Amino acid sequence: MEAVLKILLLTQWFDPEPTFKGLLFAKQLQAEGHEVEVITGFPNYPGGKLYAGYKQRWLQTELIDGIRVNRVPLYPSHDGSGVKRALNYVSFAATSCLFGLFIAKKAQVIYAYHPPLTVGMSAVFIGFFRRIPVVYDIQDMWPDTLQATGMLNNKKALAFVASICGWIYRRASALVVLSPGFKKLLLARGVPAHKVSVIYNWCDASALIQPQIVNKRPIEMENHFNVVFAGTMGKAQALDSVLKAAAIVQKINTKVKFVFVGGGVEVEHLKTVARELLLNNVLFIPRMPMSEVGQVLVAADVLLVHLRNDPLFEITVPSKTQAYMAVGKPILMAVSGDAANLIEEASCGLAVQAENETAIAEAVLTLAAMPHEDLVAMGRRGAKYYQEELSLEVGVKKFVEVFEDVAR
Repeated sequence: MEAVLKILLLTQWFDPEPTFKGLLFAKQLQAEGHEVEVITGFPNYPGGKLYAGYKQRWLQTELIDGIRVNRVPLYPSHDGSGVKRALNYVSFAATSCLFGLFIAKKAQVIYAYHPPLTVGMSAVFIGFFRRIPVVYDIQDMWPDTLQATGMLNNKKALAFVASICGWIYRRASALVVLSPGFKKLLLARGVPAHKVSVIYNWCDASALIQPQIVNKRPIEMENHFNVVFAGTMGKAQALDSVLKAAAIVQKINTKVKFVFVGGGVEVEHLKTVARELLLNNVLFIPRMPMSEVGQVLVAADVLLVHLRNDPLFEITVPSKTQAYMAVGKPILMAVSGDAANLIEEASCGLAVQAENETAIAEAVLTLAAMPHEDLVAMGRRGAKYYQEELSLEVGVKKFVEVFEDVAR
């Protein structure tokens, strides 16, 4: 029998906020027989406003499904202001560090979830003074992501962020990354290979796949071949190209509909572009709970992933990829590199170049012309691959191996 580990989860975002390594991760670790305590902030992401029912104080401790969750104060913000975003990150780093140093129970392993980078700083300080190994989960490659998304362009500031990253990488006992490309980049920056593990993200498949949602599709999606994009619509997603592809498709196949589900800073801009292009084959659906997103995904014929055509995104696997695979639908992957390789390995869709409206349009038309049974088979292959290689159970077992290794 495996030894029981005492694990401290340090993450700025945790349920009820949308996150990939939140309550689902904690509960699965607990189900594997380990003790978990969480340090997080008061929920305000992604809107930057405190969630209803929460009031900031020095400390609020909740017991959620048997998991002890400690919430510490932070400056709530998630708008375009760099100063406010920095205050949001730094305030949580400071309060989480104080709690971790002086109040949290002694753990055997600290798991720190990045982004933001400041969570890693907090984890390293706690780990150093309390002599606890840190496992740092890198979901965004900073400073590369800051530059690629336009959040930060000052060369001196980027160099400073890079130096902080290097400092954290040296002091963490182990690093976990979401793709082979991330590992390759870290090795090129001097991180020892034995320190880095690739563990793909998973999704909350139980929330997405529910029998009662199968026949509930939005009325606007009836009698169409629906290409669905679900998730954040920001600068990094570069969805103008998808709207230009929709304009090409509209002239050839009027049955195809492009459906965008979610929120983000670019939503209003995209709606304006859709009007300017006179698109009548585009539908915008506001952000909705994960269980309701499942209704739209199940109603889709094809699920779309799209990011800017940037070298950084060639070494990432957008997290929606796993959700798309889990629901068993064909995937149109408009991201090169690791994400495209995953789709090709699972044989569950088509991969095209990002921000290439002609290639996107041609792929959509190809999929729309395929026999229904071929599309179904494609989706099933994706679901099978997800269950065997990428699921929550598979991922958590790999994390436990890393935790046990550093705890020794």
